[in-house]
Amino acid sequence: MMRFLFQRVWLTGAGLLLSAGLACAQSPSSRPVSLMVPYPAGGPSDAIARIFSVPLSKALGQQVIVENLGGVSGAMAAQKVLAAPPDGHYVFQGSPNEVILSPLANAAVRLKAEDFRLVHPVAEAVMVFVARKDLEAGNVDELIALARKSASRPLSYGSVGIGSLYHLILEKVQQDAGIQLMHAPYKGNAPLLQDIGSGQVDFAVLVYSAAMGALAEQGRLKILGQLGEQRSELLKNVPTVREGRELKNFAYKTWTSFLVRKDTPQEVVQRLHQAIGAMLKDPGVREQLALQTQLAAAPMSLAEAAQFYEAETARYRSIARSIRLQPQ
Repeated sequence: MMRFLFQRVWLTGAGLLLSAGLACAQSPSSRPVSLMVPYPAGGPSDAIARIFSVPLSKALGQQVIVENLGGVSGAMAAQKVLAAPPDGHYVFQGSPNEVILSPLANAAVRLKAEDFRLVHPVAEAVMVFVARKDLEAGNVDELIALARKSASRPLSYGSVGIGSLYHLILEKVQQDAGIQLMHAPYKGNAPLLQDIGSGQVDFAVLVYSAAMGALAEQGRLKILGQLGEQRSELLKNVPTVREGRELKNFAYKTWTSFLVRKDTPQEVVQRLHQAIGAMLKDPGVREQLALQTQLAAAPMSLAEAAQFYEAETARYRSIARSIRLQPQ
C-alpha cells in the first residue's frame, strides 16, 4: 500500500514538473532579447532597430534591447550572435553587406552566410545612381554613353569599400554595359556623398536618404535613376534603370533582416517570425520607417524567407566570383 502511494505521489510530482516545463517552454521568457546592430548608435541601422524594438517587445511579450557593436565589417556583432546559445535571445539585424559580402571581402571575417537563418526581412531601401551636379548625363543610359566616350579617362565612382554591395553592383554594371570605370573606395556614406556634392567623384550607387534628397533639391547633386524592379513609392518621379535601354534586366534592392543561428529550434524561429509579421503590420512602424526613407518588408513565410536568402547569397557570390574578388 505504501509503495503504491509513493509511486502515485512520485508520478503526480513528475507530471506537475513536466507540465511546468512545457508551460515555460511555451510561454515568453523573462530574459530580454538582444537585437544586435553591427554599427554604432546614431546611424541608419541603429535608427531602424529602435523603430522595431518597442513593437517587437509587445509582439513577443518580452523586452527587446538594442545592442550596438561595430567593427570588422559588421562581423563582431554577428559573431556575438553566433557565440550565444541558439535560443532566440540574440537576434542579428543584418543586410547583404554583413552576412553575405563581408566574408567574401574581409579575410578577418570567419563566418559565412549559412551560419545564419533568415527569419524575416523587416525593411527595404531604394538604391539610386547619384551624380555630381555638372556631370553631362541626366539618366543612367546617358551615364553609360558618357562612360563609353570617356574610355581614355574613365569616370570615377565611389563606394563604401571593396566588396561592399555598391561596389559589386557597379562592377556588374561594367560587365553588363561593356564600360570601364575607376573605383574610389570610401570609409562611409557621408564622406562619399559630400565628395559627390563637391564634384570630387563623378557618381555612385547609394541608398537614397533624406539628406541626399535635400542636396538634390538644392541642386548640389542629381539622382539619375533607381535600381528597384519598379518605382518606389518614396521616389515616384525617378525612373528605374529598367525603364531605359542599357540595363533592361538590372534590378537590385538592399534589405534589412532579422537573423538567428541556423540551429535555433523551429518553435523559437516560428514564434519570432510570427511576432515580426505582426510588427510589420503596425501603421506606426511603417510611418516611422518612411521617415527614415525605408519601406516595411512584404509578408513572407519561413519557406519563402529561406528561398530568398539562398537566392540573394548565390547572386552576390556569383558577382564576386566574376570580378575575382579576394578577401583582403
